[in-house]
Amino acid sequence: MHRAHDDVLSGNRAGPDLRSVVSASWDRSLRARVDPEGSAPPLVYDRDELHEVRSSHPLAAVVPTLRRILDAAVDASAQLLIVTDADGRILWREGSAQVRGAADRVLLTEGTQWREDTIGTNAMGTALATGQPVQIYAAEHLVRTYHSWTCAACPITDPDTGRLLGTIDVSGQQDSVHPAMVQLVSAASELAEKELRLRMLAADQGLRERRLPDLHRLGGQPGALLSDSGRVIATHRREDCPVALPDRVDTTGGTRVDLGGGVHGTLEPLTEGWLLRLPRPRARAAPRGGTRPRVAATAPPRSRPATPGADEPLALRLLGPDAPAVRLGGRRVPVSLRHAEILALLALHPAGRTAEQLALGLYGEHGNPATVRVEMHRLRAQLGQHVLLPRPYRLAAAPDCDLLLVRDRLAAGDVRAALAAYRGELLGRSDAPEIRAVRDEVAATLRTSVLELGDSDLLWQLACLDLGREDVAVLEVLAASLPRTSPRRASAVQRLNALLASDG
Repeated sequence: MHRAHDDVLSGNRAGPDLRSVVSASWDRSLRARVDPEGSAPPLVYDRDELHEVRSSHPLAAVVPTLRRILDAAVDASAQLLIVTDADGRILWREGSAQVRGAADRVLLTEGTQWREDTIGTNAMGTALATGQPVQIYAAEHLVRTYHSWTCAACPITDPDTGRLLGTIDVSGQQDSVHPAMVQLVSAASELAEKELRLRMLAADQGLRERRLPDLHRLGGQPGALLSDSGRVIATHRREDCPVALPDRVDTTGGTRVDLGGGVHGTLEPLTEGWLLRLPRPRARAAPRGGTRPRVAATAPPRSRPATPGADEPLALRLLGPDAPAVRLGGRRVPVSLRHAEILALLALHPAGRTAEQLALGLYGEHGNPATVRVEMHRLRAQLGQHVLLPRPYRLAAAPDCDLLLVRDRLAAGDVRAALAAYRGELLGRSDAPEIRAVRDEVAATLRTSVLELGDSDLLWQLACLDLGREDVAVLEVLAASLPRTSPRRASAVQRLNALLASDG
């Protein structure tokens, strides 16, 4: 690597030992006029500014989690734990006094900036540039000052907006490096993003509880409650919306919002979040002459059977280990997991979904709408053309659905009823992206709501479900809320001790 470094700086082609990610980073850094022999990271924040910047940064909420995950590994291997923002500025740096002293001598300190265009190839800057975890060894650093250091970093993204929030990095002297460190920081990043998502879902639930009256005052007008970033977190009379409502609305372009199809909504700012007003559905015009002609009611001919499923209620059981179960009228309809996923998405979106939207929800960004159309053809043939409607695909009537019941009860603040209706996770075998997201949302909101209430009966019910059976926080609060003589407390304490012992 040292030879490759010297070759590149002398204008010769780098040897075969130089990795492609490093070669590309060196090219970017040299184009930015980084001096391999004399560059130093600029100081952006002084010590007085750091406290304010840290306290307002989204990653402040997960720094304690990162400490718990990485402190032992950092201490044992004489490494630094570093957290940067999305612009490569070091906001947090922790480690032993000895390794911090060595880092101070090369300006690897809080408040300095480590983007590639300021200090060249390094794990933090290269992870930000590529969006991927990376480990940079010794002479792979473009600036010669850092050839005795090795670092591993992984980006952390915002689960709400998808924007980059910063990086988690572990850095140390070359002789203390461990090749598995990049896997460790990647796992830490994944856990940090999961915690941010749970916090987002809990905040959504709080916003719903506080702001549902604003939504309900719309009366007969359809509308939606949006988070500060524009995510749709609750709807009102969505079935009357003249277009399929997106999952996120652009709130940056003023009060008038283009929803497509010539339909526009109106944004009303709240003290937290937004209220989206949608056009009222147009009433059907009466025929000329003032009144509709009366049509005599006649019975259908006996020789013509009624359309299958036309008036039969649809029931969906999507929660718990026995899911899915679908009933149409009184008869059970066997469905595949994929068809159950489709029905779940259509139940969640009463205004309907296009084939493209269903493909995204079922398969992610590589989903094929043609595949969805084939599945919808099969499902419509199975349930009946009058149960599933096309353009966009939607259910003809609101189903009796356990998932919707739990979500509605949570939105209304009736935690007891929501917990009673919750049989378990949503379609546990499903790996569809939108199903996974809703599964996590419902579980996190229910768990947070029960914990906030602190009711021992509800906590015990939660602890008897898979959702809370091995949840340390649930068992701790349950044990604290029960009298010492309670058999339930003894069970909770025993399970809690077993979990803590296994973690230790």
